[in-house]
Amino acid sequence: MLRIPAGQWRLDILEWLKDPAAHFPPQRHGDPARDGVTAHAIARKLGVSRSVAETHLGLLVDIGLLRTRRIRWRTYYRRDEMRIAEVARMFEKGW
Repeated sequence: MLRIPAGQWRLDILEWLKDPAAHFPPQRHGDPARDGVTAHAIARKLGVSRSVAETHLGLLVDIGLLRTRRIRWRTYYRRDEMRIAEVARMFEKGW
């Protein structure tokens, strides 16, 4: 089995969450574009366990690139577009 660097998984997650309706099946609760996507759905797409996906999602939340929303007993993840734009500007300026 080929190993993918963990950073690539996080980039994939950010890319998929740009347009979650195009990358994830419909959810029972919540609108993917408005509310986000569950860790379970992201784990299935990555082909890893939910706990592995939650580790990557937690890192993205901790650095502010993703926001969370609780609906019932699940946590939904979505991009924080303002923070992503802020980070992109820092890189454009040469940090």
